[in-house]
Parts: sequence; structure tokens; C-alpha cells
Amino acid sequence: MSGGYSIDELLALQRDTFGYFLAEANPANGLVRDTTRPGSHCSIAAVGLGLAAYTIGAERGYVRRPDAVKRTLATLRFFRNAPHGPEPDATGHRGFYYHFLHMDSGKRAWLSELSTIDTTFLVAGMLACAAYFDLDTPDEREIRELADELYRRVDWDWARDGGAAVTHGWKPETGFLRFHWTGYNEALLLYALGLGSPTHPLPGSSYDTWLSTYQWKKLYGHEFVYGGPLFVHQLSHVWIDFREIRDAYMRDRGIDYFENSRRATYIQRSYAIRNPRGFRGYAENIWGVTASDGPGPATRYIDGRERSFLDYRARAIPWGPDDGTIAPWAAIASLPFAPEIVLPAIRAFHEHYPDMESVYGFKCSFNPTFDASGNGAPWISKGYYGLDQGPIVMMIENHLTGWFWELMRSCKPIATGLRRAGFTGGWLDRDQVHR
Repeated sequence: MSGGYSIDELLALQRDTFGYFLAEANPANGLVRDTTRPGSHCSIAAVGLGLAAYTIGAERGYVRRPDAVKRTLATLRFFRNAPHGPEPDATGHRGFYYHFLHMDSGKRAWLSELSTIDTTFLVAGMLACAAYFDLDTPDEREIRELADELYRRVDWDWARDGGAAVTHGWKPETGFLRFHWTGYNEALLLYALGLGSPTHPLPGSSYDTWLSTYQWKKLYGHEFVYGGPLFVHQLSHVWIDFREIRDAYMRDRGIDYFENSRRATYIQRSYAIRNPRGFRGYAENIWGVTASDGPGPATRYIDGRERSFLDYRARAIPWGPDDGTIAPWAAIASLPFAPEIVLPAIRAFHEHYPDMESVYGFKCSFNPTFDASGNGAPWISKGYYGLDQGPIVMMIENHLTGWFWELMRSCKPIATGLRRAGFTGGWLDRDQVHR
């Protein structure tokens, strides 16, 4: 494939990236490390992405189906039986789980919040496994039963704290966090699952409130629903095929969310080409500003000006924060939207920054402006992150075959939630006719 990555190369990248979820998980309880950095705790978002990745791994032959079943069951049984309640050292409460958990005990780590969005990704992974493991065997039946039970446990309505929009989370020490899921972001999946709940559903008004906070902007010739970090245009799309389905907002705009993400991808490349802050390395095929690791916190004088560098942060364009850090996973996770510009970017990462690649594929991020060694070499993240690895595995599959999207179409909670949110058209209407 001239200028891009071949199918065989993409599959090799997918297989290597998938390896993260085999090697960085605790087989006894299914918990997955947030990152390969020493002392890392489990991130429940990484667990959910790992569960989803097991379905692709089993289908592709990266892991034997019985082994994937064993890993999935260990995970679901852990969350079903883990301490659940308002105690500060529990694993979860009201069907939600703490963002970070100790890898061995599974109890809350770092005084983290009971996270509504990370629980969303966890539950989505469980539902993906329920859709995939459909054999009439005791183990696969148990997977389906546990996934349904754990989804039904989530009290989405409670998480509104009496308001319209869902809160970011809750802590036993201080109660609900003051931020709510408003504005366009990765919570599109959260609202779909919350609206689709058969036990504790969100009211339709919560979604209407969310839509009312969107910002429609024009950047570099493209009009779209604004979101600065690229991941906000990707993470819900990992699970849901938004082609040709529209809610009321998108019907009024004449596009769908898939097209919106395509435009966001092109805007990212345009930003790198223009490079308004003058960072080193940004170019037509070197782009991707999103949530990622970084070389900071640090301040250095570079090319005659003072530069401030961040550590892990949700970087955004065009107004920042941006410190010259580029994340290959940001580009790769946009493969289904704009392969014509993503494939050359992957090739450029591979050819110009070979040190970015290691045992699990591309590392989290690099920064050509930050000279880490004093000899002009770019700073490169030492860690891999589960939140990066999962979307790479799933979006490569969605790009090549659409298989994972097709699997998730059979997930009744998602389809129900989308319809309750007002989505119509495309596969939603076709599946309704065929039921």
C-alpha cells in the first residue's frame, strides 16, 4: 500500500497491541493495569477495553477461545463478588466502580472517584463479551448472565444527583463531583447505556440537556460539533457504528457523528500542518493531539523561547493545552473515519520514529520539541496505557472488517438507548424491521 500501511502490517500492529491485555492483566481477577509504569494500579476503563479486545483476539486467533472465556469469567466473577457499598475501601457502589483499583485486592486505589465514564467502558466491555460468547456451554452462559446482572446493577439515575446531566462521579468522603457530562465528548456511550437500562434508566431529558450544551464551530474550513482532544471523537465510536444514524441534533445539521469524527480528524491534521505554536515535528503526516503521557512537568528554553511541558494530560486543539506532544494512538484510532490520511501517518511514525515501537506496538506518545537526551532525540513515553491500546485493537478491526461494530449492533441495551435518545436511520431502522 503506497504511502500507507498494508493489511498485513495493520494486523501485526493489532496483534502486538492486543498483547498488552494478555500480559498486563491479573489472571486471578481479570484486572488490567492502567499503564506499564512501575507501581501502576488497575484502571477499570482498561479492563473494559480488555474485555472487548478478547472478543477480537479470540476471533482473530490471538488467543484461544477457551482462554478468552477463562479470562472473561474471572473478570466478571470478580466484579460480581467484590465489596460493594459506600465504604471508602470498597470496589464499587450503586453499580459503579472506582476509577483505580489495587491489582491484587481489587479495592479502591489512590482515593479515586467512583467513575461514571470509566464504569461505562467497563460495562460496555462486559456487554461485548455477552454478545460474543454465545455458545450453549456452562461457562459462556455464565458470561451472559453475569454481564446482564452487572449492567442491571448500575444506577444511572442516581448518578445525576437530582440534576439533568450525569455527574462525573462520586467519592464517599465528599459526595458527588461538581462536574457533569455536558458538551460533546466521550459520554455519548454513557448516555446510550444509561438510557437503555432496564432497571435504573436515565430520563430522556438528560440527553436533551446534554445536546443543548454542544458547541458547533468552524475550524480550518470544516464545521463540526467541537471537541478539542481527538479521543472525544473516538471512544464512543469504538463501540457504536454511527454511520447513517442521527439524533435530533445531527438531523438538524445534516450529518452524522461518524462524519463529525471524520472532520475532527482532518482538523487535527490541518492544525499540525499550520503548527501555530511552532513545535518541532508537526507535519502533514505527523499529528495527533489527545489524552496522552508527556515529558513534564518541566519548563525549558528551546529555540529562544520558554516552553512549558505537561505530564499526562488531555491535550486539545486549537486552543490547547498543547505542548508539542504527539500520540500515535490518536491517529490510529481514527482509521475508520479517514484511512486516506491515517495510513500515511502510521507509515510516517514507523519510518521517522522507529524508537516509538516496542513489544506492544506504538508507545503512548513522543515529543520532538523536548530534547530528552541533549542530542536532538525526541522525548518518548516509557509507558503503554490500556486506554490507548484498546481503541487501536478495536478501530483496526472496525476499519478492516466492521466486525466489532456488527457485534455491538446485537447488544440490545445500546440499540435501546440509542432509540430512546432519538436516533433513527441506518442499521437501527433495518434491525428494527428484522426483529
